[in-house]
Amino acid sequence: MTDANDIMQIFDRRMVRQHRERAAVAYDDFSFLKDEIADRLLERLEEINRDFKVVLDIGAHKGVLGERVQHELLVSSDLSHNMVSGCRGHGIVVDEEMLPFKPAAFDLVLSNLAMHWTNDLPGALHQINTALKPDGLLLASIFGGETLKELRQSLMLAESEINGAVSPRISPFADVRDVGGLLQRAGFALPVADSDTVTVQYEHPLKLMQDLRGMAENNAVLARHKAFTSKAVMMRAAEIYAETYMGSDGRVPATFQIIYMTGWHVHESQQKPMKPGSAKMSLADALGSFPEKQ
Repeated sequence: MTDANDIMQIFDRRMVRQHRERAAVAYDDFSFLKDEIADRLLERLEEINRDFKVVLDIGAHKGVLGERVQHELLVSSDLSHNMVSGCRGHGIVVDEEMLPFKPAAFDLVLSNLAMHWTNDLPGALHQINTALKPDGLLLASIFGGETLKELRQSLMLAESEINGAVSPRISPFADVRDVGGLLQRAGFALPVADSDTVTVQYEHPLKLMQDLRGMAENNAVLARHKAFTSKAVMMRAAEIYAETYMGSDGRVPATFQIIYMTGWHVHESQQKPMKPGSAKMSLADALGSFPEKQ
């Protein structure tokens, strides 16, 4: 696992915690997107014909995902006390970057749209793998690189126009092409990373910004300007957003790319890739049934 001193600090974890603590009060009014992705994760889990007795939900928020999974023991963890206090079962405050669990403790680890705020995602995945029992499963989702591309562009243009400079206003998200490699690097067997896109239609860009605060997804990039974004920048960004992206119905789209991660803790029963040179049929044999070109 990476030494803490070598980890690039991209996110202000203290601010991530504050955003979640603040959002917890009215979180149910803004959780529609995370509830939808929880449903999609559950659909994937239902396709796996397994009973998972001891379950960990990392970044559980109010616990919507974990409480809908069959279990004998559920541990719901979150960076925010206000969030986790609303979870059923065993709720504990845990930093996703420093998991306190003993090795081989869980049959299933879930995480729904939370780990994209970690500075050391490979390290967090390694800790999760360690906490899984042999043949235990990780099933998680994070936001991908196409998320909020319309808002990102609008804010950049507005700030450049008004302030003459641009600061990080939207979190840098992972690329789906890299996530499978991160799972392998963390030691997972049978790693799979794929993505889909959810497009939410808004009556106004400012409503999108309100929803981002309500779901605790507002800016926590360490290099951000510490002062609040000026009203002039926000209003100009909203104008650019509407001018550029508004559809014929008078609404504007907001893109959310969701990356799904699946990986298993290594177990001898799992399918193994064939060793190079062990195939019983050669490529020439496989192509032998095709007629030669005239």
